[in-house]
Amino acid sequence: MRERIEQLTLNAWPALQQFLYDGWVIRMAEGYTKRANSVQPLHAGAIRDLREKVGYCEDLYHAAGLPTIFKITPFTAPEHLDRTLDDYGYARQDASAVKTRSLVSTPLPEPMLREVRISSALTPEWLAAASSLLPLNERQQSTATRMLGPGCLTKAFFALYHEGAPAACGIGVLEDGYVGLYDIVTDPRLRGRGFAEQLLLHILKWGRARGAVASYLQVLQDNAPAQRLYEKLGYEDLYPYWYRVRWP
Repeated sequence: MRERIEQLTLNAWPALQQFLYDGWVIRMAEGYTKRANSVQPLHAGAIRDLREKVGYCEDLYHAAGLPTIFKITPFTAPEHLDRTLDDYGYARQDASAVKTRSLVSTPLPEPMLREVRISSALTPEWLAAASSLLPLNERQQSTATRMLGPGCLTKAFFALYHEGAPAACGIGVLEDGYVGLYDIVTDPRLRGRGFAEQLLLHILKWGRARGAVASYLQVLQDNAPAQRLYEKLGYEDLYPYWYRVRWP
């Protein structure tokens, strides 16, 4: 199950360039998010010289003007890669967790706040709202537009409004009976007032209506407010992950 969820996260958040190198998936998206600009070491492959494999990745990212980043999970291959990257001087960053929640065995409350706008495609209105909350600069907006444009997966873009302005934004992505939650963000001035919870309930309701039986998300382990919210909504830890980062 964990390996399948990891695959869903890669599909839901596509890179602009992606190719396979000896069991490792190398992803690039002009530096926008570590998730889309990192090596996913899914299989050990045939090359046994890790210095050679890591060096190959470093050359590619260096040519693109990007740091070399590896995503480390419990099923990273080979198993000792994290320790090796530490020896090579890679810094450990963004310790995170993948969490899941059933949408059938646990009741899902109905959202109380109804002023939500849902679009099945990325719109300038949603991008402007999300960019103001995240925030995103013009280059990041351009990259996000290409990454999150039309694709083979069903997705929706949500914006919850309060007094005529966006209070919270997020994305729901459907695949294989799961709805994944992405880019969940609340206006800093409105945090702690339940807007994020209401947004999530709208996304989960949307996913369940389209056949989702479970949900997953990814969250930084030191994001205490988000951790409390997800625990309140019934999410449980599935597996941890983190990044190893090295600048050229």
